[in-house]
Amino acid sequence: MRVWVDLTNSPHVLVLRPVIAALRARGAEVEVTARDFAQTVGLCERLGLEHTVIGRHRGGRVAAKALGLADRSAALVRWARRRPPFDLALGHGSNDVTVAAALLRIPRATMFDYEWATVQHTVNCRLSQAVVVPEAIPPARLDRYGARGKLQRYPGLKEEYYLADFEPDRAVLDELALDPAQPIAVVRTPPAVSLYHRFENPLFAQVLDRLRGTQTVVLPRIDAQRAELGGFVVPQRAIDAQSLIAFADLVVSAGGTMNREAVALGTPVWTTFEGRLGAVDAQLIAEGRLRRLERADALELVKRDGPARDRVRRDPGLLVELLTAPLR
Repeated sequence: MRVWVDLTNSPHVLVLRPVIAALRARGAEVEVTARDFAQTVGLCERLGLEHTVIGRHRGGRVAAKALGLADRSAALVRWARRRPPFDLALGHGSNDVTVAAALLRIPRATMFDYEWATVQHTVNCRLSQAVVVPEAIPPARLDRYGARGKLQRYPGLKEEYYLADFEPDRAVLDELALDPAQPIAVVRTPPAVSLYHRFENPLFAQVLDRLRGTQTVVLPRIDAQRAELGGFVVPQRAIDAQSLIAFADLVVSAGGTMNREAVALGTPVWTTFEGRLGAVDAQLIAEGRLRRLERADALELVKRDGPARDRVRRDPGLLVELLTAPLR
């Protein structure tokens, strides 16, 4: 069996790494394509994931996204036509590979864990033959995207699957010159070009002001944000972020994946996400495993005992079973 995996954003490398490994362990031949965006390529290189870089991010405007989808999907089609035929194509929210695979009549599957990305899911769910999502998302929310009859649902968080074999490595603390005896905060920026001048929510800038002068690592999404992060530890390349989170005493993120990684690893975490709350995060907040930050002065950076010893670990083989549903 030949499987095509497409990676379009940094978290997708982490999510699909164990899926790729499990597929190969079952005898599948897997080829990987990656979009040049954020730390996607850097993470592939750090994790030793052989890949072909195709296309780049075209920006946040709807017109730019549409152009990017058309151009990159066409480029993927040209690439795939030069390869031996694929039996399955899959991605984590990658519209590009879904469109390309549909044009090439390759069976295809998609997965995601946030249900309100309307444009993305309208494309992916209608064109995919399997839609893999957490059980926390009510199926009725996905009907309007064309997912009815295609859902393959899994328990828990996707992070509990791809972190199942993970053990934190203290080397990341040395790499960033962090003192493990002092409190460590990790902050993930929002997907805005400018944090202070054009970021629509001033709370995040207030978080940075609150943590200034502490041992805080800020992980920017794009290079344009680096100029505004003086006074913080800012990695210059892709790092072992999961180990950093495991050793951290506090995590604050405007996104979703890093928040849920912190939950899975037992690290105290606050979300500054201002979009429509998804079912997964709503459930975590209700359970007290994730906290929603409304005021920066609510943050307290204090030293804790260290990485959690007891955490949920789930078999990524289940994700493989669900993603390969189109072949059954």
